[in-house]
Amino acid sequence: MNEQVRLSLRGRNPDVLTCIANLSNDEVFTPPQFANRMLDALAVAWAADNNGASIWSDGSVRFLDPFTKSGVFLREITSRLTKGLAHEIPDLQERVDHILTKQVFGVGITQLTSLLTRRSVYCSKHAQGEHSIATSFANDQGNIWFERTEHTWVDGRCKYCGASKKTLGRGGDLETHGYALIHTDDVTARVAELFGGDMQFDVIIGNPPYQLGDGGGGGGASATPIYNLFVEAVLSLEPRYAVMITPSRWFSGGKGLDDFRDRMLRDHRFVKLVDFPQLYDVFPGVKIRGGVSYWLWGRDHDGECEVVTMIGSDVVGKPAMRRLDAYDVLVRRNEAVLILDRVAGFRVNGHAEPSLGDQVSARKPFGLTNQRGAASPSGLKDPILVYGNQQQSYLERSAITNNPGWIDQWKVLLVKAHGTSGRDDVTILGEPIVAGPGTACTETYLVIGTCSSETEAHNLAAYMRTRFVRFLVSLRKITQNITRDSYRFVPLLPMNRLWTDEELYERYGITDDQVAFIESLIAERPSDEGGGPDGNDGDDE
Repeated sequence: MNEQVRLSLRGRNPDVLTCIANLSNDEVFTPPQFANRMLDALAVAWAADNNGASIWSDGSVRFLDPFTKSGVFLREITSRLTKGLAHEIPDLQERVDHILTKQVFGVGITQLTSLLTRRSVYCSKHAQGEHSIATSFANDQGNIWFERTEHTWVDGRCKYCGASKKTLGRGGDLETHGYALIHTDDVTARVAELFGGDMQFDVIIGNPPYQLGDGGGGGGASATPIYNLFVEAVLSLEPRYAVMITPSRWFSGGKGLDDFRDRMLRDHRFVKLVDFPQLYDVFPGVKIRGGVSYWLWGRDHDGECEVVTMIGSDVVGKPAMRRLDAYDVLVRRNEAVLILDRVAGFRVNGHAEPSLGDQVSARKPFGLTNQRGAASPSGLKDPILVYGNQQQSYLERSAITNNPGWIDQWKVLLVKAHGTSGRDDVTILGEPIVAGPGTACTETYLVIGTCSSETEAHNLAAYMRTRFVRFLVSLRKITQNITRDSYRFVPLLPMNRLWTDEELYERYGITDDQVAFIESLIAERPSDEGGGPDGNDGDDE
């Protein structure tokens, strides 16, 4: 047996792929342990669909990582196949050559990652290199493909990925980040061009790039998600199985992800979804707000999906089989779905209750951005008090361009971004502000509702402090950002009375165990009125 093969397959400590630094928050290396968790899920699904057979003992199965970075998925697949095919192909060198030339394929996302992947899989950055464990390749790329792909600019944007020409149209010396899989009008034809027209992959697995700077925001800090483009491209290839890890923002939010979310939720071919809502649990030190999740999709599956929630290495709650499209967003916790079903199913005189989201304002409720007015009303012709980010000031009434009729009504304000980038968000909403007649606010706030009296306004503010309301908001709030849509699950109740958590739990039939679940997630928030507006008390995105 080739000694290089023997050395390459020997366990080593430490694993170099646990030590390398991430390229960026957008192109994150998958830890080997996590990659193996995904491969385990694949193996279970394969066995269930193939009379208990092992996928690692089948020499005909083809695997593709179409956005490989470190090569960890292909390396671990190769290792498992090397053990699983020992009986079918006894000679180790012959077995390794078969696996690397017939079964394992990848597309590098950059020149650097293609070299790194070949080094991980072939033990050489060149497939024909002196130290390569493969002996049957006719070129140095082997089955790890990379060629520079250019963006197609239309009006300053790439028509395929939406990248900004100003940001990424930067000459031939730097990477374009023009990823091959999503820069084509026909992904099937593109894959056939790369690997041969008769190539049909049984398994597509990997961790795609998450976003690209779009040239917006301060200094280009804004970013547009692109992982959805990779998911759509992969599923259009119709492998037998797809296994991917992505940010979880698509569950209920994310810039430009509404159509993607709708398609994902309506697709009944998802077999398993494992959600890691806590920051840093999967990628230590990498700030992916909203957490990440991996999922397994089966071409021939049509039914419910097993949903699992993980905190660290522990399963929390009970895994549950459910349809992902029960609601217009994906509710993360299985226990929460049962509570939401009770609230959504509540009827008054045979009719569902209206939603608080229907009355919450859109962004910029008064047409103001972050204007700061005078410190006092002195010298102004018709002054109004304006609540802004961490401050109050006075503007002329004529500065209000939206909803001028709200100025002289009682109203309740809440910040539209709340929380931190830490692991836990137990308050969900900021402290509501009761704003009297003669007031308005900047875009820092949303108007939760206008009221006919001061008493009703204080009742509405108290309602927003309840754990019940904040729990329902949390089901749609996946990052710090809060929109009117975040309040869609909250019932719009009459504010001619004061509502308490105990009364709300009784009204909707929330059981003791469910109350305990809600209160384990949502901290009590008694009124702290009198401290002034809290403004944007989170890291806005």
